[in-house]
Amino acid sequence: MAAASATTLSVGSATSCGSIVSPKLQSKAFIAKCNTRNYLRNFSGLKAEAFVRCESESSFLGNESVAALRQSITPKARNEKQRSWNHVQPQASYKVAVLGASGGIGQPLALLIKMSPLVSSLHLYDIANVKGVAADLSHCNTPAQVFDFTGASELANSLKGIDVVVIPAGVPRKPGMTRDDLFNINANIVKGLVEAVADNCPDAFIHIISNPVNSTVPIAAEVLKQKGVYDPKKLFGVTTLDVVRANMFVAQKKNLRLIDVDVPVIGGHAGITILPLLSKTRPSTTFTAEEVQELTVRIQNAGTEVVEAKAGAGSATLSMAYAAARFIESSLRALDGDADVYECSYVQSDLTELPFFASRVKLGRNGVEALISSDLRGLTEYEQKALEALKPELKASIEKGITYAQKQTVTA
Repeated sequence: MAAASATTLSVGSATSCGSIVSPKLQSKAFIAKCNTRNYLRNFSGLKAEAFVRCESESSFLGNESVAALRQSITPKARNEKQRSWNHVQPQASYKVAVLGASGGIGQPLALLIKMSPLVSSLHLYDIANVKGVAADLSHCNTPAQVFDFTGASELANSLKGIDVVVIPAGVPRKPGMTRDDLFNINANIVKGLVEAVADNCPDAFIHIISNPVNSTVPIAAEVLKQKGVYDPKKLFGVTTLDVVRANMFVAQKKNLRLIDVDVPVIGGHAGITILPLLSKTRPSTTFTAEEVQELTVRIQNAGTEVVEAKAGAGSATLSMAYAAARFIESSLRALDGDADVYECSYVQSDLTELPFFASRVKLGRNGVEALISSDLRGLTEYEQKALEALKPELKASIEKGITYAQKQTVTA
């Protein structure tokens, strides 16, 4: 699994395309290639360089993604004596749709996706206020073209030809609210959006951010089954924020270099269903019983920590966008052929008796290639008890989502 914080990417490009384009003019995927004669200067509006540089300091990319990035942009043919990367040709070729793009998570997430050198088209959809977001983002000098879509009548067009769909749509948590309090509103939103995905881009990777993820992913699965297009390998609950938080908190607590820290987080994405496996921390780290208890509880309640700190002004939007961008980048790298991409995600699983479960997974061109079962072996007594304790709650959330989706179908 990629580390929570990894690389600074300095990449330059001779040309950049940042104009906002009417959906009506879009007929096929936009391909952006770099002019190698100018050595990729000014790509992504980042620091201009005469070469591509990857440094392990800070980014939403992880260790494996960094290695993949280096590999993917290494020249295919290079003189052995040539020391600079003069023939790097990254090609933006993937289309990403953000459903709920004008919201608190959607806006910063869209910005981070716009910065990806793998994205050619960025489709922004919401029920209102998306034109301004698209216009703003279109001024960023990165290859991805930005298209805006507003309202239900434009939802289908926003999904045509899309490779990766990201769904942060819904209402955020407010002080005193639990994730279950969000269920009735967000469940219906996710159901409607996934129906549109099934009709317009059934082969796309689907990334669910809308809470409660423990229930909305099963809802999405049921909708896709009803449409006859369910591929469990391509449906993901984005739990990367739990990993990001675990890595950050452990690094702070144990005075470790953040780039080195990797903590797998399993279970679900709410309260006690979030289980950081501190015994599996890399590099190998020793924790006292008190530290294990303190860190586990903080990771589980980190969302509430942000909600209370914002005092009614919102929830964890920025850190969620950062974490989701990391997962999306990993998905794009996998789609692009990187054979060494690992992330934690909430997916259909047979690692436990539960039908959905978060664990480390290996990503590939077709989605989930493997569930990493080794993390669940050799758990400490504390972790084993916590795992058994989370199962009833996670099971109830899964069943709640499935029941909702099936009930809606019967009603319809």
